[in-house]
Amino acid sequence: MDRPDIPLNALRTFETAARQGSFTSAAIELRVTQAAVSHQILRLEELLGVRLFHRSRTGLSLTSEAEALLPDLTASLDRIGGLLDRLQDGRYVEVLNIGVVTTFAAGWLLPLLSDFEEKHPSIKVKIFTNNNRVDIAREGLDAAIKFGSGHWSGLEATQLMTTPFAPLCAPDLALGLERPVDLMGQVLFRSYMAEEWSRWFKSCGLTAPENDGPVLDSSIAMANLAASGLGVALLPVRMFAAQVAADLLRRPFDQEVVLGSYWYTCLNSKEETTASRLFRTWMQDRISDQDRG
Repeated sequence: MDRPDIPLNALRTFETAARQGSFTSAAIELRVTQAAVSHQILRLEELLGVRLFHRSRTGLSLTSEAEALLPDLTASLDRIGGLLDRLQDGRYVEVLNIGVVTTFAAGWLLPLLSDFEEKHPSIKVKIFTNNNRVDIAREGLDAAIKFGSGHWSGLEATQLMTTPFAPLCAPDLALGLERPVDLMGQVLFRSYMAEEWSRWFKSCGLTAPENDGPVLDSSIAMANLAASGLGVALLPVRMFAAQVAADLLRRPFDQEVVLGSYWYTCLNSKEETTASRLFRTWMQDRISDQDRG
């Protein structure tokens, strides 16, 4: 294949300016002057023999030629960046991009991740947290750890662990909670799982009260508010074991309810990589060891 003699730096400058929509913003990202960006763009236009930008008082817009060039160029630069990321300390490192629901990342995965890194030094795991809403394909991830039923369209799901939910609150507040019915007058924090409190109260043989407590998209946020004494949160107890051990949170009742599990998910349309399989197996082994212990 014939490869034109086009400077990579000029192509990178064009891609950045096109993505940012501004020579000034491109200069900031590339850590050069605006004049240097303009010079590189002019040079590239001369080499290609086409205009790449329409310049006006309102800003920049791409020409049709630039719009045709940009998608493949961006993908190519991303691939080059990914390959270079894998060369570290004179050895090849496979990068594994994992999306993780924040509660699982903070409550279980991150404190143990160094164990995986010691066992598999040729694999670099990059963690991207989310609130359980993640698009593996769109976000360029290899896999995602999600909470729920395990049934998601287009995904292969492997169960990692089931962690029951129970009310947690500040120690002072817990002193006044002797029976589940005592929660009726408390602020009950809610999440996106609309029926969580109803299911917990039902497991206690009670009908849940009308609940207009704050709705939050993060279990960690609910835990922090509960620890401050502002209300009671229904949380996956295993993910907050450290806070319970430190007496930042207390569990006033033994009653618990299963609302779902944590799952390791991959795209059905792609074959699982060796790095992904090793990471998934490592998690399964660690969870099995903890359950047996």
